[in-house]
Amino acid sequence: MALDDCKELLDYAVQELQASMSMVGDSDLHTTNNRVAELQSWLSAVLAYQETCVDGFDDKSPIKPIVQQGFVDASQLTDNVLAIISGLSDFLKSMGLQFNIPNSNSRRLLGEDGFPTWFSGADRKLLAAQGNGNVKPNAVVAQDGSGQFKTISAAIAAYPSNLKGRYIIYVKAGTYREYVTVDKNKPNVFIYGDGPRKTIVTGSKSFAKDGLGTWKTATFVAEADGFIAKSIGFQNTAGPDGHQAVALRVSSDMSVFLNCRMDGYQDTLLYQAKRQFYRNCVISGTVDFIFGYGAAVIQNSLIVVRRPNANQQNTVTADGRKENHATTGLVIHNCRIVPEQKLVADRFKIPTYLGRPWKQFSRTVIMESELADFIQPAGWMPWAGSLYLDTLYYAEYANRGAGANTNKRVSWKTFRVINRNEALQFTAGQFLQGAAWIKNAGAPVLLGLKR
Repeated sequence: MALDDCKELLDYAVQELQASMSMVGDSDLHTTNNRVAELQSWLSAVLAYQETCVDGFDDKSPIKPIVQQGFVDASQLTDNVLAIISGLSDFLKSMGLQFNIPNSNSRRLLGEDGFPTWFSGADRKLLAAQGNGNVKPNAVVAQDGSGQFKTISAAIAAYPSNLKGRYIIYVKAGTYREYVTVDKNKPNVFIYGDGPRKTIVTGSKSFAKDGLGTWKTATFVAEADGFIAKSIGFQNTAGPDGHQAVALRVSSDMSVFLNCRMDGYQDTLLYQAKRQFYRNCVISGTVDFIFGYGAAVIQNSLIVVRRPNANQQNTVTADGRKENHATTGLVIHNCRIVPEQKLVADRFKIPTYLGRPWKQFSRTVIMESELADFIQPAGWMPWAGSLYLDTLYYAEYANRGAGANTNKRVSWKTFRVINRNEALQFTAGQFLQGAAWIKNAGAPVLLGLKR
């Protein structure tokens, strides 16, 4: 099964390499400079797919080290190309070929309606519509037969060929027990529901019960670029005994989730590849429940730590950045990290950490967020002994709450309490090149820092 997964994943990797080569081959210096961020995203996705393949094998499998060794040259070459592209970008800037990106620290990027000024008019209206009343869908899904389709999968299967613009799917209130994939050939899907507690997509696949690779347990999968979800819930109900059990897996570049819920236990949200933005969401889980290999910013959201099994401890994040020049990592900005009600009484007995390093160059930044008192004073925990502690990047900036005190944080040289200038590079405007693409989604966004 893991080998079959690798065939699929490496096909994705080849597609990203082909797209990258095609872009460079068809571009002059000016257009290449303007699209450096896309190249970096695509090449970082190649690394993500390779690593997803490796992670599909059990640690005791005799095949795993063979597969890992087989990727060494490919990973290092891809990382070298990423380094070259970064250097090329700096060179082009020095030659006066500047990125056409506004200053991401400017609060003037917010227009009078509260949306960034660079959002497209059409998508701005889609996400700003109160109650979605002014949104005209291409497809309506309803379990009672009042729409064109009874399942979300059927509506996605009806995606029109030669589509221009967005394919809009309205999913009426209900609990949809189905496994949904928006595959790579269906870009620019906008799906919205009646609220994340009313319109719910639910499943229960897990590693423990079904023997599936983690990435294959997802209830909902967004692979096609430009995916947007609003006011909808994604669940995996396998519970803590299911171990790895993903509610939502995303490898869609320039994807946006607004007012959504992702509920599970271990491995709830997999930000698998490329650039992703989450705003006004609720994300719940126990072990490594926000994890992945892509570049994700979670903003103005509620992160709820649930009660795990008796023999478990909680870790909010596990970032899988494998190579030094990959433009990936996880940023949690202006969020609240709190215990669920069932955990409150025992919150000091069950250790909860902000994260642990899944891969060699794991990168996670938590800034301007409220951390409840149940966060361990050390803040972060190792993956295994001293593994990756010399190469990871963990940072905190201007957090608040009883769990935000950094006086007793881990003493690793790779953990730091950063200043404002360093924090700016992890805002949505800079880390995701948000000023260049979130405009195509229309969600409210804080591009810079609050203060």
